[in-house]
Amino acid sequence: MSEPGSPLERPGSIEVIVGSMYSGKTEELIRRLRRAQIARQKVEIFKPAIDQRYAQDAIVSHSDLRIPSRAVKDAREILRYAHEAEVIGIDEGQFLGPDLVQVCNRLARRGKRVIVAGLDQDYAGRPFEPMPQLLAIAEYITKTLAICVVCGSPANRTYRKLRRSGRVVVGGTDLYEARCRRCYELGRRVSAPGDAARNAVAATPIGGKNAGSKTGRPARRRARRGPRRRVR
Repeated sequence: MSEPGSPLERPGSIEVIVGSMYSGKTEELIRRLRRAQIARQKVEIFKPAIDQRYAQDAIVSHSDLRIPSRAVKDAREILRYAHEAEVIGIDEGQFLGPDLVQVCNRLARRGKRVIVAGLDQDYAGRPFEPMPQLLAIAEYITKTLAICVVCGSPANRTYRKLRRSGRVVVGGTDLYEARCRRCYELGRRVSAPGDAARNAVAATPIGGKNAGSKTGRPARRRARRGPRRRVR
């Protein structure tokens, strides 16, 4: 007979939470990890060292939910710290490279519950490796949707507002926004209502429409007059 609590009696699993930015992936990850902590399970949490938007030592959602975590440079580094954990949480899995698939499989074979959150598509709408490979081997999959900032429809794409070179460019609302399929394809031809207002303000000269007048009143054009005649 096997020992109580051995991997043979407690099969491991892989759970994957995917979606666009601002769709609640990290919030859902934090919710599951907190429930595991309440159940007094040993939990280890990891995030890519490249992601330092909100904190270096915590996973933080866009709504400011946070939970302490360890920053790692690559997926294999997770194996050094996860040997005693029962539940392992990994945020922003798309930044940890192709080895993440093998690492998650090894941990699940050891009887551990592995929960990974990440983007399933990049800014160009292409599958964001290694998340598609993780989806193929996961026991449980959750697809989250955001709200399109342009029209308010369910959104599953991440739109990069500014031109930046490279696939991996870490940023927040200043660089990315969630869009539905239609508004994503329209690209720069449409924008969020707030963006249009900000652009209009930025284009207005200091002092308003009549900034050329020192008094702020409409500047009157002087009528052109001919040469004055001398009176003898």
